[in-house]
Amino acid sequence: MRANYLFTSESVAEGHPDKVCDRISDEIVDLVYREAAKTGVNPWGVRIACETLATTNRVVIAGEVRLPPSLMKKDKDGNDVINPSKFKAAARRAIKDIGYEQDGFHWKKARIDVLLHSQSADIAQGVDNAADQQGDEGAGDQGIMFGYACKETPDLMPAPIYYSHKILQLLATARKKGEGEVAKLGPDAKSQVTVRYVDGKPSEVTSIVLSTQHLDDSWDSKKVRAVVEPYIIEALGDLKIASDCKWYINPTGKFVIGGPDGDAGLTGRKIIVDTYGGAAPHGGGAFSGKDTTKVDRSAAYAARYLAKNVVAAGLSDRCTIQLSYAIGVAQPLSIYVDLHGTGKGVTEDQVEAAIRKNMDLSPTGIRRHLDLNKPIYAKTSAYGHFGRKAGRDGSFSWERTDLVKALKEAVKVKEAA
Repeated sequence: MRANYLFTSESVAEGHPDKVCDRISDEIVDLVYREAAKTGVNPWGVRIACETLATTNRVVIAGEVRLPPSLMKKDKDGNDVINPSKFKAAARRAIKDIGYEQDGFHWKKARIDVLLHSQSADIAQGVDNAADQQGDEGAGDQGIMFGYACKETPDLMPAPIYYSHKILQLLATARKKGEGEVAKLGPDAKSQVTVRYVDGKPSEVTSIVLSTQHLDDSWDSKKVRAVVEPYIIEALGDLKIASDCKWYINPTGKFVIGGPDGDAGLTGRKIIVDTYGGAAPHGGGAFSGKDTTKVDRSAAYAARYLAKNVVAAGLSDRCTIQLSYAIGVAQPLSIYVDLHGTGKGVTEDQVEAAIRKNMDLSPTGIRRHLDLNKPIYAKTSAYGHFGRKAGRDGSFSWERTDLVKALKEAVKVKEAA
């Protein structure tokens, strides 16, 4: 790997059109888990793959589900059909919380269509009856998933995406609290940070890009910069801003029309924002809107969990992990570890063996180990699924470092053998 270089990552705010859709899709996932718990339905049986489209005052929710009875109703012929009311209410609450009350996209006025249907029986049998007869659920699809961790930031994330997220999080928090002129910003925003690396470590920021919606039509780029610059400086913390750093704040001028009114949004279009900002590979699948039988989501969480614990254990400074699955098969087809030449007296083979020994990587094993059958997903939909603080409600459990001791001991046993 090069020692001296520039690297850039971007983030988008919760009001970005695609992130509005991710949020609604994950609110639907949480709704189904909550209703299952409330009505005594086994959460292990929850199935949902929910996609959302948003445009000018219009939201369309589609996908496949296996629902608790509380989310169903009888049609005129006495058949069980999906009751759209709670889904619509969840979407409106999400839009309101994000902050959309503009003429072209308003939480109360937007038309919401719910086009969910029952899960395909063919997919269901693949998940419910693992082809490898392990007694566990099979994977909900084939695919590859990656996890990554490095020592660049306190949360073991790459610096460019970490700081890009942090800028937008601080601005969103201040906007919602009504802090001064930041309260006149809108929900839609994008950030981008370029970091100079020296000897492989983050040294300084060489360019900052921020485009943010503002509700005051009289504001120009200079005014927006005056409002947001203190928050950007706060977000960057101890990371130096280069003396010749280039600032691009609302470089096109005004940004008043934002959100789905300005551009259509779809679930799953910001997968690099969701993961490592391009500093590590990403598998083919998006996360939002999916229950955790879908290995696109659960195995990506497991791979991050394992990579973070490898680095936190001091086994390496960087770690990439790949997992692969086949639909209907419980156990991963392969586990691949790359320590990028930073291993601390251990080899990739040793780490792979330690991983296999300490975590069941079937969908059932992942869901049990990380306790994923909970309504914890709406908060993952913006500012990244990784590099977040594990919550008391079970959210971001994949950010825990509780496997450190076991991995160290497993490697020692391997060395002794």
